[in-house]
Amino acid sequence: MTVSIIIKALLYVLLAPFIGGLLSGVDRVFSARMQGRQGPPVFQPFYDVYKLINKQTTVVNGIQVLFVTAYMIFTIFTGALFFAGGDMLLVFFALSMSEVMMVLAAFSTNGPYSIMGAQRELLQMMCYEPMTLLVAIGFYYANGSFMVNDLIHADMPAIVQIPGFFIGFVFILIIKLRKSPFDLSTSHHMHQEMVKGLTTDLSGGNLARVEIAEWYDTVLMMGIVGMFFITSNPISILWAVIACSIVFFLETLIDNLFPRVKYITMLKVTWAVILVFAGTNLLILNVLK
Repeated sequence: MTVSIIIKALLYVLLAPFIGGLLSGVDRVFSARMQGRQGPPVFQPFYDVYKLINKQTTVVNGIQVLFVTAYMIFTIFTGALFFAGGDMLLVFFALSMSEVMMVLAAFSTNGPYSIMGAQRELLQMMCYEPMTLLVAIGFYYANGSFMVNDLIHADMPAIVQIPGFFIGFVFILIIKLRKSPFDLSTSHHMHQEMVKGLTTDLSGGNLARVEIAEWYDTVLMMGIVGMFFITSNPISILWAVIACSIVFFLETLIDNLFPRVKYITMLKVTWAVILVFAGTNLLILNVLK
């Protein structure tokens, strides 16, 4: 059992950046086609990170490097814990810690755009953190355990019992994947007054580490989406892959359809979705249990 856990964790550590980088490239290709452009090649994210690694890294202070490195380490640890079959609650708590490290890295630079991005990132965390905690609670209600290793051996897919939690999680993925209309703290597009606010003062190797950490995070998010469909039946893995593909395409579609909104709108909309879908689903589960 211990050997199996170590192997699963190592597979995530080794394979996730390649899968995440490919997903990032596919996302850029989809976006280009939706906008009527040729777009970059699928492997462009890897070329970008390679160029960043070979560029000179300019740092504002030493603590900035520490926070960025901690952000990457916590992100990798979170995904490794999840795919090794660990505790869902610990997964989400570690994920929150990684986001805090990124916010501290931005605040440490004392740059106006970085601080603005960090403040907006905190607002975004206020929107999606409650939903991530509710997802863990939903899985517990569905299968009676917080352990991923137990959840993947369920007799019934979790989405049958917690569809509201699934809708809420897919909605907050717009924020987690930094998609419009909720890409307030940092954006990959030039459709707002602050494009890379959170990472404005990062360069070279530091920025490369952030990009790689986001690839790890993307794979983790898709893994959680797949958890709603995986059961003890091996064929469920195929359904999980199909669901992840649909959700990923949907997030890209939303990114290209909706303009960015103000933070107050983001707060109202996300909390409304969480209360209506996840809250109602939780109430029904409590009544049925």
